[in-house]
Amino acid sequence: MEDSNSLSGFASKVIGSLPVFGLIARIFSDEGGLGGDTIDFAEFRRRVGKKCSVTDSRAFFEFQDRRGRSGDPLYVLLCCWLAAVGAGLLKSEEILEGVARLRLSNDIEFEEENFISLMNEAKEKRAKLNVPPPTVPMEIRAEKALEAIYICCFGKDPIEEEDERLLCVVLNAVFPSVGQPEITRIVKEKARKVADGGEEDQYPEPKPLSKEAVQLQMKDLQFLKQNSET
Repeated sequence: MEDSNSLSGFASKVIGSLPVFGLIARIFSDEGGLGGDTIDFAEFRRRVGKKCSVTDSRAFFEFQDRRGRSGDPLYVLLCCWLAAVGAGLLKSEEILEGVARLRLSNDIEFEEENFISLMNEAKEKRAKLNVPPPTVPMEIRAEKALEAIYICCFGKDPIEEEDERLLCVVLNAVFPSVGQPEITRIVKEKARKVADGGEEDQYPEPKPLSKEAVQLQMKDLQFLKQNSET
C-alpha cells in the first residue's frame, strides 16, 4: 500500500490540479526531455514523485514545515522544473523574477503558463535561426534550481543548517546524476554566500508582466477553466 504521506502519494493527488502544457518526453531524464520534447510540469512532478524514496518524500514536507506556504512542495518542484527544462531557454532573471512573484501571489497556475509562453517563444526564435539550445551541464541546472528555491522559499532569510540538509536531499532526489557530494558542495556554497551577505544584490524585485501578457494569460486560464467545467 502506498504511503499517503509520501511525495509519490502527494504527486498522485495533485497530478491533475494544474493545466498540462507542451509535449511529454517519452523518456525521463534530468534534462527534462529528449530532442525537441519537453516534459511539462505535471509530468515532471509525477515522475519525480515516483522516483522519491521515503526519506526524499519526508524531506519535501519537512522543508514545507520549516518554510511555511512558500516552501510548498509544488513551489519547490516548480523551481526544479524550471532549471531542468528551462535552462538554456529561459534567462536567469526571468526565472528569478517569476518565482519572486510566485512567493507573493501564490498563483502557480499563472506563473507556469507564463514560463511555458516564454519557453515556447525562445524555441520559436531558435528554430527560425536554426540555432539549438545551449547544452547546460547538470551541475549548473542544479545550481539554478537552488537559486530559484532560495528566492521563492527564503526571500532574504539565511539558510540554516537544517535547511541545508533538507535541500541536499531534495536536490539529490531531482538531480541524481549530479551526485550527492556535488549537491552538498553547491548547497553549502550558497548558504555561505547568503551568510556573508554576498547574495543581497541577487534578489530580484518582482516585476509585473506587461498588460498584453496578462490579458493573454487570463484568456488562456479562462479557457482552461471553462473546459474543466464542461
